[in-house]
Amino acid sequence: MTARGTGLGAELAAFTGVGRLGFLDTMTVTAWDPPRYCEVLHTGRVVRGTGVFGVRPLGGGRSAFDWREDLELPLGALGRLGWPLARPLVAAAVRRSLERFATWAATYEPAA
Repeated sequence: MTARGTGLGAELAAFTGVGRLGFLDTMTVTAWDPPRYCEVLHTGRVVRGTGVFGVRPLGGGRSAFDWREDLELPLGALGRLGWPLARPLVAAAVRRSLERFATWAATYEPAA
């Protein structure tokens, strides 16, 4: 992942895919309230729409991570027709991504 700046207006790019098969997902931060909330606008060629990420305290040193995306399917009508076939693959990829994020978050040590 690459980023230019932090906070409101920051631009970032992350490769989404497996191996070399995938695409660059570019985003701009449109709302920022660290460490609780971040909203992005996806600006890439494949992924367009908004994403919202939030952290809620649960007590006892635990937190919940909320993630919501409102995305436009690529390829217009063809994308909408193909979605039932692509959905299981996309769901598996998102699940894998969340598992990797959970592993990272469980071992993350903030800088002093």
